[in-house]
Amino acid sequence: MRSDLAVGFLTIVSRSVLLLLVAAITLGGCRNAAPARAAAPPSVFTPAHRTTWAAFSDFFGVRPTPVQPIAFPHKTHVAKKIACTEYCHEGVTRGPIAGLPSVKTCMICHAAIAADRPLIKTIADYESRGVELPWQRVYGYPQTAHVRFNHAPHIRAGVECANCHGDVAQQTVAERSVNLSMGFCVSCHIAKKAPNECITCHY
Repeated sequence: MRSDLAVGFLTIVSRSVLLLLVAAITLGGCRNAAPARAAAPPSVFTPAHRTTWAAFSDFFGVRPTPVQPIAFPHKTHVAKKIACTEYCHEGVTRGPIAGLPSVKTCMICHAAIAADRPLIKTIADYESRGVELPWQRVYGYPQTAHVRFNHAPHIRAGVECANCHGDVAQQTVAERSVNLSMGFCVSCHIAKKAPNECITCHY
């Protein structure tokens, strides 16, 4: 009897997954096959994705490894006691977005420091062309998660950056070393006796 229930349950689950996958592919395909027309305003909700692969990736949580424009040596800068929240990620204490350093921020120091090194010459070239460094996001939530993360209250509460970003002091290029799942966040909020209602993160 129990084995029959288990088989029935697995059948329902597998069919549900298959239906969701077909729906995701269909939505992606329909979006691709649609005739050219004016883009819908961004305020209009749509479950469609630009491509079938985008739908598949979103459904299964597949995220590409970000490739940065330069191999920024976090380890070196942390070792020199450079205040990352004052110079590189200055928005982190003020609001939701930590921010990424601009070319001008880098060149404040590197116009004079290590200016002859290949990496600094690459950054100087970006500045001379008036082009910003095309940093790629390492962390972040998909749109479908409906999460609005805010850095500032976490910094005010004394949450260490390493809790969510791993030990950046031991990294060169930033890596995704922590899985910022709902369970991870909820567990941390419970441990720190922080607000844990749905509206805390989903609003």
